[in-house]
Amino acid sequence: MWGRTSASRGEKLVREPRRRLLRVVVAVGCAAVALMFMPFPEPAAPAGALGRPFAWNQDQRWRELEASFRHAREAGCPGVTSRAEAMLGEGRRLLAEAASARLGPDSVLLDEIERNTFELGPMVAACPETIPRYAILVTRMRSVVKEQSRHWDMRLSATRTRMYRLLYGGRAALEEAMLQAPRAVVSPLVRGDDEPSVTPSAEILGVRVHSGDMLVSRGGVPTSALIARGNDYPGNFSHVALVHIDERSHQTSVIEAHIERGVAVASLGDYLKDVKLRVIVLRLRSDLPEVAADPLLPHRAAVALLEETRGRHIPYDFEMDFTEHSKLFCSEVASAAYERLGVTLWMGLSRISSPGLVRWLSGFGVRHFQTQEPSDLEYDPQLTVVAEWRDPQTLFADHLDNAVVDAMLEGAEEGDTLAYPLPLLPVARSAKAYSSLLNAFGLVGPVPEGLSAAGALRNRQFSRTHAAIRQRTAVLVSEFERTQGYRPPYWELVNLARRGRVELRGGGR
Repeated sequence: MWGRTSASRGEKLVREPRRRLLRVVVAVGCAAVALMFMPFPEPAAPAGALGRPFAWNQDQRWRELEASFRHAREAGCPGVTSRAEAMLGEGRRLLAEAASARLGPDSVLLDEIERNTFELGPMVAACPETIPRYAILVTRMRSVVKEQSRHWDMRLSATRTRMYRLLYGGRAALEEAMLQAPRAVVSPLVRGDDEPSVTPSAEILGVRVHSGDMLVSRGGVPTSALIARGNDYPGNFSHVALVHIDERSHQTSVIEAHIERGVAVASLGDYLKDVKLRVIVLRLRSDLPEVAADPLLPHRAAVALLEETRGRHIPYDFEMDFTEHSKLFCSEVASAAYERLGVTLWMGLSRISSPGLVRWLSGFGVRHFQTQEPSDLEYDPQLTVVAEWRDPQTLFADHLDNAVVDAMLEGAEEGDTLAYPLPLLPVARSAKAYSSLLNAFGLVGPVPEGLSAAGALRNRQFSRTHAAIRQRTAVLVSEFERTQGYRPPYWELVNLARRGRVELRGGGR
C-alpha cells in the first residue's frame, strides 16, 4: 500500500507540471490567435501637403461643349467642316504668335489658345477626318507651352495651373474627340519633338529612343488609376521607368520599381507585356548646361542605375520619400539616377492635400505628401516629350477607371473608408509572414515587401470596391449611349460613376 501511494504521488508530481505546461501552451496559443485578429495601432494619418487641389469649376462650360457637339453631330461633317477648318487655322495662328514672343503664365494669349482648343474639340469629334490635324495642333500647343515654361517659376501654383490646364486639358480635349470617332481614323502614335541626343539608341514601336530616356506610362489595374488621379492635379500616368541601351549590342533594358519586388531590370519585351494604356517618352533637353557639358550624361545615369540594381536589392519605397534612396518608388528611379549627376527632376513637386485621399494613402504606407508623382514629370521644362502612344481600343477603359476613382475619392472626402473584414486579418498576416520568408531569399510573396498585412487588405478592398462601382457605371454608360447616341464625355462619365458609387455605397465603407 505504501508503495502504491508513493507511486500515485509520484505520478501526480509528474502530471502536474505537464498540466501547467499544457495550460501555458494553450494560453499562449489563444493569445497568439487573439493577436492575429487584433488590429495593431497604426500611426495617425500624416498631414497632407500645404496646397489646394485643382478644380476646373466649369460645369456650365462642359454642358455648353456637349451641346455644341450634339449640334455639330446633327449637322454632320459637311455642316461643320468650314467652321472646323477656320478654328484649326485660328489655332495655328495663335500658336505661331505665342512661339514668336516671350509669354508669362498669365498671358491672355494662352487663354485664347485654351479657348480655341476646347471649342474646337466638339467640331472635330463630329468630323473625324479632321482629328489627325487636331492632334498635330494639340501636340504643337504642348511644345509651345513647354518652350515658354523654360523661364517660368514652376514652384508657383499659378504656373502649375497654367501648365495643367493646357497640357492636361489639351490631351483631354483630343481624347474626347478620339473617343467619338471611328477607330479607323485614330493612330496610336503621336510624335512630339525629336530632341537631339548622342546616347546609344534603338527603335521602339516606330520611335527612336535613347539611353537615359524616361518612359511614363499608365497601367491597367485600379491602383494605377489611383496613382494617376491621387494628386492635387489629377493626371494620366501612374509609372515611370528609365531606359538603358547598351552602346555595343544596342540591347534595350528598362529599369523600374515594382510594388511587388522592388527595383528590377526588364527586357523591352517584358516591359511591353505588362498592360500599358498609354506611354510617353520624355528626354532631357540637349541644351541644358549639364547635358551640353556632358552629352553622354543621360546614358551615364542609366548605366549607374543599372549597375546598382544588379548589385543590390533595392526595395520599393511605399513612403514615397524621394530624398532618401535606400528604397525607391517608380518616380524616384528616374530622379535618383539623375540627381547623382547634378540634374534635379520635378522642378515643380507634386502635392497631395485632400484629407480623405491622405487618409487612404497613409493606409498603404505613404508618409510623404509633397513628392514626385508620375503624371507631373511631363510638366518639367527640362524635359521634351518625344512621342506618345495611346491604344484607341483601351482608351475608354482608361477614362472609365479614372472616373470611378474620381468618384471614389469624392467619397473619401465624405468619410468613406477602406475597411476590410476582420476575419481576413490573420490570413493576411500569415501571408505576410510567408512573404517575408520568401523576400529573405530574394523571392516574391503574395504580400509586397514593405506593405503591411492591413495595407494589403485595404488594397484588396479598394480594388473590389472599384470593380463593383465600375461594373455598375458600365451599365449606366450603355444606357447613356443607347438614349443619347454617343459615348458620354468625361464630365458625364464622372456623373455616372457618382451614381454608381451612391447605389453601391455600402461597398466603400
